[in-house]
Amino acid sequence: MTNSVQEKITEEQDIDLLELIRKLWDHRKTFYKMLGGAFVVSLIIVFSIPKEYSVTVTLAAESTKRTSSSLASAASMLGLGDLAGSSERDALNILLFPDILASNPFALELYNMPVKPVDSETSMPLNEYLGTMKQPWWNIAMGIPNRIISGIVSLFSTATGEDGINVKNDTLNLFKLTPKEVGKLNAIKHAMYANVDKKTGITTVTVTMQDAEVAANVADSVIKKLQDYVTAYRTKKASIDCAYWERLYKEKQEDYYKAQQKYAIYLDENKSLFTQRSKIEGERLQNEMNLAYQVYNQTATQLQMAQGKLQESKPVFAVLEPATVPLHPSAPRKMVIIVGCLFLAFVGTAGWILFGEDVWKELRKGTKNKIDNN
Repeated sequence: MTNSVQEKITEEQDIDLLELIRKLWDHRKTFYKMLGGAFVVSLIIVFSIPKEYSVTVTLAAESTKRTSSSLASAASMLGLGDLAGSSERDALNILLFPDILASNPFALELYNMPVKPVDSETSMPLNEYLGTMKQPWWNIAMGIPNRIISGIVSLFSTATGEDGINVKNDTLNLFKLTPKEVGKLNAIKHAMYANVDKKTGITTVTVTMQDAEVAANVADSVIKKLQDYVTAYRTKKASIDCAYWERLYKEKQEDYYKAQQKYAIYLDENKSLFTQRSKIEGERLQNEMNLAYQVYNQTATQLQMAQGKLQESKPVFAVLEPATVPLHPSAPRKMVIIVGCLFLAFVGTAGWILFGEDVWKELRKGTKNKIDNN
């Protein structure tokens, strides 16, 4: 391709670009109207969305794979290979924290927790507070049909005698939840979010509510309940083992005391006898006592090992960033919404002027020709 041809193509592109700019400039009044309307719409959206406050807590948990030199060495000396494992095989992985927060049982732990909003003089359960949260007007408008249908269904249910008695129950049945209870549990789950850094093991838990103090209180409770939840999970098997060895220890202790008492009674009653029969009886009772003591001593050792295992199973958490009451709302992001609306209005108007208007004229022209021909 020669230089003259390239210069011609470049010149045509410059002419086309200038033509597009001139066309947009000629319709600048349209831009003014559309951008002004978009600005008004963005303000309506911004002031319709309720303010939300976010509280983020940073939590560091110990690694689930850890080695205990003291317990391992002690178990090795005693020949207890099962207790000397270098890794916690049934430990709860920290990567499950987000799934725990998104579960119904965990949300149920927060369902009835007391909260006190800033503008309220009394505390209320969290599930009741969720019912007082504000919603954008478009959500209310979209929910009108559902409320009408629910009202009609409840009216017919009452007329037929179904659900006529309302029994108040503070505990929920997770096996059978009502739509209202499901909605509140989902609201609690959606208000919590956990993010786990796989490399460092640091977990950040974020709670978002429309009230700053409620958000801080819920975030603090979430961390405590999450620690309790993980601790209960991690120590469940060790607790069962410890209870088993403690029960067995008490039984063998009682057996040893009984054998010891029998041997002592025998010695007192036969201290002046030197018959072969009494000698054999004494040896038998002594052997029974020694055997009972050996079993008793072994169970005592096993109990100590189980107690050590229980203590080691308890996870250690470090709260790097505690929950604090936020001073500024995290949503709505006003400037982002306003700039986004203005950008969409500008792009949409420019697209209409450059392409849409011509296409619309062609469609109208083709339709008019068809009508004239008919």
